[in-house]
Amino acid sequence: MKKFTYTIQDEIGLHARPASQLIRIAKSYKSKITLINTKNNKSAEATKMMAIMALGIVYGITVDVTIEGEDEDAALAELKTFFTGTL
Repeated sequence: MKKFTYTIQDEIGLHARPASQLIRIAKSYKSKITLINTKNNKSAEATKMMAIMALGIVYGITVDVTIEGEDEDAALAELKTFFTGTL
């Protein structure tokens, strides 16, 4: 299992457009990718739009991203790039 933590820098937070990009990335891997809002400890699979939106990830919230599966190293690299470049 791989894991990283990221604090949201985008003023709008994790809204529909970046969430759909995240879902596209998550679905391209066999690994299970989970987002955890560290403020309220809610979690969601990164392939489920409504679950991601229900996390309430806004500016300044810290998110734990866990990746578990056979291609977790590649997924970790791409997700880190996505979060730092988009959120």
